[in-house]
Amino acid sequence: MKHEPVLLGEQERRIVDSTIRAHAKVRLWTLDAVNVRTNHVHVVVDPGEIKPEPVVAQFKAWATRRLREAGLRTASDRLWADHASTRYLFDPCSVRAAVDYVLHRQ
Repeated sequence: MKHEPVLLGEQERRIVDSTIRAHAKVRLWTLDAVNVRTNHVHVVVDPGEIKPEPVVAQFKAWATRRLREAGLRTASDRLWADHASTRYLFDPCSVRAAVDYVLHRQ
């Protein structure tokens, strides 16, 4: 890591969660699961033909924007790691397993 770990408080977690849900809805992506933890976020989303990296970048950018608008983070705060772990889920069984993990196995 290039900076100190960031811990999200309850209000910050709610903002990140609602931002991810709203952005997925605007983009017409299928959001199967989201779990915003104090130190990381898991999302299972079907963005159609879009690769995962731009999806992650959009979620991070919008969540950061909303946290700053709420006055909970400053422009100089680094909130996210440079990269994210992404997995392609090619069949319904894999999607179900990922959703179960995100919602129930954290």
